[in-house]
Amino acid sequence: MPETTTAASAKRTGACHGARNSRSIAARLEGEPRARLLLRKKVADLSPPADAGDTPARSETQGVGAQERSAMRTVALDMGAKKISYCEVKRRQVVERTTVRTLEALLPLLGPNTPPAAVAIEACREAWHVHAKLSEWGHHPVLVDTTRVRRLGIGGHGRKTDRIDAEVLARGLEAGQVPKAHVLSPERQQLRYHLGIRHALVETRAHYVGTIRHLARSHGVHLPSCTAGYFAAKLRSVSLGEELRALVAPLVTILEQLDVQVRLADTKLAQLCNHEPLVMRLMTAPGVGLIVAAAFVSVIDDAHRFKTAHEVEAYLGLVPSENSSGERRRIGSITKQGNRYARSMLLEAAWSLLRSRKQDDPVKRWGEAVASRRGRNIAAVALARRIAGVLWAMWRDSTVYEPAKVGRASASGIRLNAQDLKVKADAMARAAEKLQRRLRRTTKTTESMNARMN
Repeated sequence: MPETTTAASAKRTGACHGARNSRSIAARLEGEPRARLLLRKKVADLSPPADAGDTPARSETQGVGAQERSAMRTVALDMGAKKISYCEVKRRQVVERTTVRTLEALLPLLGPNTPPAAVAIEACREAWHVHAKLSEWGHHPVLVDTTRVRRLGIGGHGRKTDRIDAEVLARGLEAGQVPKAHVLSPERQQLRYHLGIRHALVETRAHYVGTIRHLARSHGVHLPSCTAGYFAAKLRSVSLGEELRALVAPLVTILEQLDVQVRLADTKLAQLCNHEPLVMRLMTAPGVGLIVAAAFVSVIDDAHRFKTAHEVEAYLGLVPSENSSGERRRIGSITKQGNRYARSMLLEAAWSLLRSRKQDDPVKRWGEAVASRRGRNIAAVALARRIAGVLWAMWRDSTVYEPAKVGRASASGIRLNAQDLKVKADAMARAAEKLQRRLRRTTKTTESMNARMN
């Protein structure tokens, strides 16, 4: 009890001394002009002193920083043709860095028995293989969109090496700023592989056909037009002459082998698509065959990745480019971003539909309406964009092609376009009337002034 009384009296004594000191300081400051201005301002009363006891003045988090971090490591790999740059960061500091020649050389750092890690990989040719291998080892690979990595600082200040790129990717992954790319499912990857093989065979065959035609024309022989698949058979029935036939014989031999390989590739794709009911459903759209539907499915992979048909069209590079600033707006040609093969297949489907004799399809009529206004080349691109949106809507709704439904949408679009044209015409008429009124007022004023002067 006496100790408590003594402590309380000591606190009161300290408070009194503090108050006297404050009053004496204020009294000394009253003589200074700047101090008088400060004393006139309203200052909030200080809170009464609190007895914190054994509580520290600041928390442990304030002293050493937040410790709630993920236990997963943060790693980035820069995949080169001959080497792989490895970089691991922790709290924005590099803790491990190395360069190896093969992925298996990273087993001590990223093997199955190592702690789990989030691994950033730029989208490249071997990205799917590396992604599958790292997932098998128990890690979390993140595929990085190469078209948007500059926002992370890659290539900034004129410095770009595999070592720097790996570090920048690792720091961006730790900060959660990495632009992610979509990873195709294994089934769609296989479909993409076989489409790539067929595309290479078809391109090679087209090159051989073009070379043979060029050699024939240089010898004064004009070969009949036909599709590339029937060119070798058609060539046998044409009189070429001994010299020209001997000249093109090696090319014809390879061309016949290419025809066989293209047919085998078509058979393999048909077998794969038999397990994809979606491809058969998309083939119900006009102008869309097996290759077009398979290419579209292999690129989009999941329809629910996109919210609108316009996003799909932009993803395929079929929307107009734009360079606008302020009140200036410039619309250019299509962006041509995304998968070039899928875009070319959709364009072929558009041309096939424009050239078809079917007149009762609303999409074809829509394309012909565009062709009458803008020309067939622009109409083909617009129709390819329209076909992409129709295919995505069929995929999203799990439906087949319905001409009546598409016709209603087309009619609605034409009606809105007509309404827009009417609004523009009315606005131009109002502007012309306004200009005429201004001219009449100006003329009347001028005539009255001339009359007064005379």
